Amino acid sequence: MDSKKDTAKWAASRGALEFVKDGMRLGLGTGSTAEKFVILLAQKCKEENWHLICVPTSERTAKQAEELGLILDKDYPDFGHLDLTVDGADEVDPQGNLTKGGGGALLREKFVAMASDKMIVIVDEAKHVHRLGETFKIPIEIVAFAWTNTLKKLSQLAQEVHLRQRDGKTFVTDQGNYIADCVFPGIEDPQKLHALLKSISGVVETGIFANIAKVCVTGKEDGTWECVEF
Repeated sequence: MDSKKDTAKWAASRGALEFVKDGMRLGLGTGSTAEKFVILLAQKCKEENWHLICVPTSERTAKQAEELGLILDKDYPDFGHLDLTVDGADEVDPQGNLTKGGGGALLREKFVAMASDKMIVIVDEAKHVHRLGETFKIPIEIVAFAWTNTLKKLSQLAQEVHLRQRDGKTFVTDQGNYIADCVFPGIEDPQKLHALLKSISGVVETGIFANIAKVCVTGKEDGTWECVEF
């Protein structure tokens, strides 16, 4: 049986599915909520005989999408304009700014979101915060070359900096980079901090998605959802 949090994630995914139309070019997010959306999307395509072209934001999502019968862009991993991207988030503030990258796919997620006419973020209620950084470290993708130097520069700005580990080894992204998880409690100006971090040599991308999401679908534990536009 699904937990209450899973019920909320399924609800958010169902809400986002209402924005999808036959024939769309669609970006597919990465993470536990996005996985549920991909499952519902594949079911809908089979039931309605929809023809969509999909662009996944990670190798993990690409594998899931193909196994479920969804069609990937013929030029993937290269791709062009997208109509819509549906993805999860680790935090959402009242202005629609996001923290992303908990699953390690933030670089591809941002590429795909920025190539889309609209990004819809799907979350449960626990992901809403007053300011980014309140409940989640900010993931920052960095190049592996001279990574210690990059961490030193990040540590001059962040309260704490941690090189992400998994199974006792340094986590490596699909692009062959590392991720620094940085503590910035209560970010007042996400766009300004993003720009400052990007100015550091060695930083590839940040998990701050400022002014990118256009709609937030929040799933609730009773199985309902609500949509807010930014």
